[in-house]
Amino acid sequence: MIRHIVMWTLKRPEDAAKVKALLDTCKTLVPGIHEFQVGIKTDGLEANCDAVLVSTFEDADTLASYQIHPHHQGVVAQIREMAATRHVVDYHC
Repeated sequence: MIRHIVMWTLKRPEDAAKVKALLDTCKTLVPGIHEFQVGIKTDGLEANCDAVLVSTFEDADTLASYQIHPHHQGVVAQIREMAATRHVVDYHC
């Protein structure tokens, strides 16, 4: 299994709900996605980023299929316009 975590700081933090809505459309793009959770910063709780994706894929090939999927690529392009920074970590779990 591969865990894929991505965190964004947005140019406009108020766009976090839009980022979540975009990412939520990717939950079932390819077979082999075991977990797919999108969270946004909650007022009153500590956070260094505005949005986070925590996902788990069957294997590296499944993650690669997700990353090149045309729908995902369209979501990436939209989020890229809203993001000031992006951090990612992929690891075996």
